[in-house]
Amino acid sequence: MKFLDQAKIYVRSGDGGAGSVSFRREKFIEFGGPNGGDGGRGGDVVVEAVPNLNTLIDYRYKQHFKAQRGHHGMGRNRTGGAGDSILLKVPVGTQILDEDKETVIADLIRPGQRVLLAKGGDGGRGNTHFKSSTNQAPRHAEPGWPGEERWVWLRLKLIADAGLIGLPNAGKSTMLAAVSRARPKIADYPFTTLHPQLGVVRVDDSEFVLADIPGLIEGAHEGAGLGDRFLGHVERCGVLVHLIDGTQDDVAGAYRTVREELAAYSPILAAKPEILALNKCDALDEAAIAEKAAALAAAAEIGETEVLHVSGVSGQGVPTLLRSMVAAIQAHREAEEAKAATEGGAP
Repeated sequence: MKFLDQAKIYVRSGDGGAGSVSFRREKFIEFGGPNGGDGGRGGDVVVEAVPNLNTLIDYRYKQHFKAQRGHHGMGRNRTGGAGDSILLKVPVGTQILDEDKETVIADLIRPGQRVLLAKGGDGGRGNTHFKSSTNQAPRHAEPGWPGEERWVWLRLKLIADAGLIGLPNAGKSTMLAAVSRARPKIADYPFTTLHPQLGVVRVDDSEFVLADIPGLIEGAHEGAGLGDRFLGHVERCGVLVHLIDGTQDDVAGAYRTVREELAAYSPILAAKPEILALNKCDALDEAAIAEKAAALAAAAEIGETEVLHVSGVSGQGVPTLLRSMVAAIQAHREAEEAKAATEGGAP
């Protein structure tokens, strides 16, 4: 299935049905009076987050969605039927933005969460509602109220507990394949990963979702490379795993490049917990590993022991990396639960 993380769609709710102008006509009843029914309500446009989707490809080839209008009222005080509503299903993590692509209308982060995107118009009243002592035979009724219409953007931000970041060819796809059953494309050229990949990682009794994000390059926050398009996917991650290619000459420069892009894109993203790992250590000797780990620690302003030495190919240091990820994810989840409890208890 092709991955698509944003789409622009047009939605319109149904107009309300018109009220009826009708009079009771029966044998031996001289003055029957008005009996026109009301019009039915127009259908709504509702968006629901479902757990079994991970792309917006359904909205690539169909962009217009219109709900059914309400049926007109009829004689004998019969109300018209309501129009059928439309239910649009989107992946969990989808944001709905206004046409300006900046105003967030809704953020669907839980399975089953729904939002009313366009409300159907109310039905018009029949002439029964307009009878009075001075107007016993009203010959007018209300038309249905119009529905709502709007253009909106759907933007998907994948829900993952941890995200792999780094320059192209840092070994992110290899690491994802090594720790999960995901099978991303792996090759010896830059930008092998063209869209985010998700994998489920199991460590002892713990389980979490790991995302592989396309490589970042300098200027990614301004649209260079693929990073600008996919940086939003790591905004929901609880922890970032920053992989540095240990075989390159300037590991400190590689670290600074990615960190600068994160900070330029979003201060919130740059403030997320980070696990720093020197990758491809199977191709280095002990002296080279120590030298580059020290350079990384100095650039990140952390202790040398906090720089993990890993290799997705040989498995070196991978168990330690996974345990560090589990601890960071657990701390993030506890913080989120405490925050939710505080907000829920606030008046």
